[in-house]
Amino acid sequence: MLRPNTFALTALLAILTGLGPLAMDLYLPSFPDIGRTLGATPSEVQLTISFYMLGFAVGQLFFGPVSDRYGRKPVLSFALVVFCIGTLACAVAPSIETLIAARIVQGAGASGVIVLARAVVRDLYEGARAAREMALMAAIMGIAPILAPMIGGVLEEWLGWRAGFVLILVAGIGAVGVVRRLLPETVRASARDVHLLRQSLESFAFILKNKAFLAYLGIVTASFSGLFSYISGSSFVMQAVYGLSPTGFGLFYGVTSLGFISGTLTAAHLVMRIGFDRTIGIGATALLIGGLGTLAAVGFAPTSMISLAIAMTVFLFGFGLAMPQAQAGTLQPFPERAGAASSLVGGVQQTVGAAVGAVVGLAIGHSAWPMVIAIAATGVVTFAIWATTRRVRAAAHKRQPKAT
Repeated sequence: MLRPNTFALTALLAILTGLGPLAMDLYLPSFPDIGRTLGATPSEVQLTISFYMLGFAVGQLFFGPVSDRYGRKPVLSFALVVFCIGTLACAVAPSIETLIAARIVQGAGASGVIVLARAVVRDLYEGARAAREMALMAAIMGIAPILAPMIGGVLEEWLGWRAGFVLILVAGIGAVGVVRRLLPETVRASARDVHLLRQSLESFAFILKNKAFLAYLGIVTASFSGLFSYISGSSFVMQAVYGLSPTGFGLFYGVTSLGFISGTLTAAHLVMRIGFDRTIGIGATALLIGGLGTLAAVGFAPTSMISLAIAMTVFLFGFGLAMPQAQAGTLQPFPERAGAASSLVGGVQQTVGAAVGAVVGLAIGHSAWPMVIAIAATGVVTFAIWATTRRVRAAAHKRQPKAT
């Protein structure tokens, strides 16, 4: 059993949360092949992402409050079992409709892993220390979006798209064993006879009254929607518009994802020096510059993958700086409701991200414009929210105890 306040526990949480990005990114190079083998249009294949995120959003609203009462470890174990069941169904899906339904189940299970990992961090840390732990987790977990599309591209070309889901299933089964053996319990289960639904709704209502929470939630949601626009559109854009192979797309996606992991590593260093709010500001600026840069890349150099890659790398660098810190900001005021707050954040960001991704997927044809317009818009909105809510967030920080 790993001890709290150790890097080993942080690494374990990061590896577990990597299951979500693995399930999201590993099969991206297979989108065209899934469409061909299941007789689906590009928009229908894209719905496997949007409905995954819908399951992710709904699942988070359930797992967080339940873990506040029954403990993190048993609820996390249950979430992993749900994830494995959904992944198995994906691997054997005979039609696009079945695959979409299976992705809902898979997303619901993956949501429990993410929301509970964040809640464990809030159980153990606060303030800048919590933000640093979030950044370290994101940095470790950031390996998944770099390697997953590359591995997925190779599996696609050699074994077909189902092989990717088999690999994800193996990882999920391994995670169940790791959690049962190594993860400590960080919150005491409640023995009170309470109405869980009513308690959850009361917690959500209480949390939503906090203006600083809403400001950080806006930053989290807007920046995540930009990432999801890229995830939703990049496979079709890079393969259909720029002519990359599945393996080539995996390499392109992996290279741009280096921006994200660089941002998280930079944030882990900066946040203890300048605080997480200033770190978010630097990230929001990079999101703005990178987002507008994608418009310039497609507008002025429509055949250049290098210019688009540079702009996306800057955007993802900003995302890596801003996202973990903003998530820490949403949880900071609610030490007794960390699970509920984490659920609410995840539910909102995933729902909005799924909606934005669905719009991008429906608009994608033989042009990169729908994707980059959405990315640029989210960069502008993220920066605007950060710039206009500074007083609200500063006032909230003054009311918080100093970080330990």
